[in-house]
Amino acid sequence: MSQPPVTRVKDALDPARAAAMAATLDRPRPGPHLPPFWHHAHFWEARPPAELGRDGHPRVGLGAIPDMGLPRRMWAGGRLDWHRPLRLGVPAERETRRLRAEAKTGRTGPLALVVLEHRITQEGGLALVERQDLVYREDPDPDAPRPVPPTAGPAPIEEARSFDAVTLFRFSALTFNGHRIHYDEAYAREVEGHAGVIVHGPLLAEGLIDLATRHLGTLAAFEYRATAPAILGERLAFCLDGTRAFVRGADGRTCLEGMAHAA
Repeated sequence: MSQPPVTRVKDALDPARAAAMAATLDRPRPGPHLPPFWHHAHFWEARPPAELGRDGHPRVGLGAIPDMGLPRRMWAGGRLDWHRPLRLGVPAERETRRLRAEAKTGRTGPLALVVLEHRITQEGGLALVERQDLVYREDPDPDAPRPVPPTAGPAPIEEARSFDAVTLFRFSALTFNGHRIHYDEAYAREVEGHAGVIVHGPLLAEGLIDLATRHLGTLAAFEYRATAPAILGERLAFCLDGTRAFVRGADGRTCLEGMAHAA
């Protein structure tokens, strides 16, 4: 499989977009720096309808994502290493390359793992390195048993939260994420086999990063892994136990787990 060229996207880091993210997340308007993980509201790569897949995402085989013959895309996790804060209103550039693309066989059948690396620079210096782990799978077999997610117990620090359809819509719009599992309930249930509309994994990760930052101070890095979908309207617990962070679902399952590294 040939290595695709490095792609570069420039962005002005418009403060208005950060203000819209603050309103969506019910947070104070930021400035002069962009809060951690809010760079996902920037560096859009908008594609026309002809270049989209059935799920609303850019079609595989374009850019850094190869076509490995598997239709279902999931954001499985990632890692962020912050080198310096991004300043709002100051142009920045994101450079993306594919680190790995490999076919595997998991407990539920064939899958493909694609790992991307994004490096964001501003004013000549490196600000952020982000790794994204993407998993592609076959369509679900309705007769196959569902995988059992790990369970999570209590934590010293917990904050209850749930997300409504408007929040998911606004977050999708701000991050230019067209994946239909986040707004199309019929598609999420009937095509991808979910229990309902799915809360964005990055939205859960952002909540854990915010929780960890408020209790641990500025972070140097944060790594996370998705373990089970969180469903629209579900009562979730955002938890912190030392440097371990996780999101617990209403039934006790772990939806996403992470590790914070203080600066």
